Amino acid sequence: MGMSPLIILVAIIALIGAAGIRILQEYERGVLFRFGRYAGVKEAGIRWIIPMVDRLVRVSLREIVMDVPPQEVITRDNVSVKVNAVIYFRVLHPEKAVIQVENYLYGTSQLSQTTLRSVCGQAELDELLAERENVNRQLQEIIDLQTEPWGVKVRAVELKQIDLPTEMQRAMAKQAEAEREKRAKIIHADGEAQAAERLQAAARVLSVEPASLQLRYLQTLTDIATEHSSSIVFPIPIDILKPFYDLQRKKDGRSGEESG
Repeated sequence: MGMSPLIILVAIIALIGAAGIRILQEYERGVLFRFGRYAGVKEAGIRWIIPMVDRLVRVSLREIVMDVPPQEVITRDNVSVKVNAVIYFRVLHPEKAVIQVENYLYGTSQLSQTTLRSVCGQAELDELLAERENVNRQLQEIIDLQTEPWGVKVRAVELKQIDLPTEMQRAMAKQAEAEREKRAKIIHADGEAQAAERLQAAARVLSVEPASLQLRYLQTLTDIATEHSSSIVFPIPIDILKPFYDLQRKKDGRSGEESG
């Protein structure tokens, strides 16, 4: 006994209905085309399209992290370097990303490479090395402006690595070493100047108070005796012994008066 035409018809309808079911993830949107014409954007969830009539193009809304391949760049001061970067972007308008450009991923990648060469070629080497934030901002603004018609938003562009020629690396190393030596000499000269000022101030104090000079002399002798165990012969200034000599002479004078 064969299947009835009604059962066959129901089976065909069920197959057609199942063939039109589409499931969109939370991070996806579906751009719907009906007979080749744009018919709207489908949200996430279970969606049904008419088989053989509708076509649903999936577009991810997640942020995409894309490496920009290394680019040979000649800077404004005629230094050949190799620069690569990373770009962060996402699709804001799925219909534009599908309709306005054939492949927005490839288009964004190519645009990033040409913009990277152009911006880095207009800067000097010192700017690329010391002012990366400014270069990153310029790249982001230019690329974002160019991808806006595609419904793509560029959030950030970051320079990853700048490869310098070997001879340039050696020259920069010598320059850095010379700069360190210059700073060391400046610091040493500043120290000598401060020491000279302190010595000058100390000399003024000692010139006003002669006793301070004698105390300093005795302190020096104490330091020498402490640090060295050998015998040291040194002259004693007569000014140090004079008070004792005067005292002894006064004692001798009193003794002579008492005996007389």
